[in-house]
Amino acid sequence: MITSKDNEMIKEAAKLIAGSKERRKKERFVAEGVRLCRDAADSGAHITEFFYTAEAAEKNPDDYRKLCAAADRSYELGKAVYNKISDTGSPQGFMCIIDTRLGTALTDIEKGKKYAALENIQDPSNLGTILRTAEAVGADGVILSSDCCDIFSPKVVRGSMGAVFRLPFLIAENFTAYIKELTGKGIPTFASTPRNADNIQLTDFTKGGIMLIGNEGNGLREETIDVCSSRVMIPMLGRAESLNAAAAAAILLYEMMKVTG
Repeated sequence: MITSKDNEMIKEAAKLIAGSKERRKKERFVAEGVRLCRDAADSGAHITEFFYTAEAAEKNPDDYRKLCAAADRSYELGKAVYNKISDTGSPQGFMCIIDTRLGTALTDIEKGKKYAALENIQDPSNLGTILRTAEAVGADGVILSSDCCDIFSPKVVRGSMGAVFRLPFLIAENFTAYIKELTGKGIPTFASTPRNADNIQLTDFTKGGIMLIGNEGNGLREETIDVCSSRVMIPMLGRAESLNAAAAAAILLYEMMKVTG
């Protein structure tokens, strides 16, 4: 049992919650909440530490036992200590420290399969929601540019509703060059842009491919659009000029996935 807020493990957990640099350095991230922690265990994520309060363990006995069995180490925290490190408005008393090496690395892009590719997505809530959508519609994986927000940030992990534990992904250091390479290999690459683009509802996705979605404010970079094999757009009937990135991604990915190759 940990009762001191100055405990080194508590300080370390707080650092993992607060900073992407610490997460990269320690190759660990935090998942908080009963459902999210249960998803981590069910998905086979490597849980190094499980923190819980006595009240939470009593309220969720089955999940408590499952997480104690799944984690390398388990610690009961005093309520005040737990609340000190919690990143949620209404703490549920369950928190896991998880190895970032999830076993979901996307190592090869295959012809005929369907992927999402995200460039410079900055809002953690948007990224989490897009990951959740990609898993829901059956995408085969996600490619992220290196300047996207941290996929292991608490807000992304929560927003993904566990998709981060299961959805294969890779981070492309040179995103544009990587997409150009894939296009050159004959893999269809679809740049989502409102300029000089085809109606996505009339686009053929039977050969699979990669749907590219850009930054919330600026969209895809011009140099990235230029290396794609096609351009697609969502027809807009109202007066709104654009859609939220996560909302646009949901439509784009659904349209791509509903046609099977």
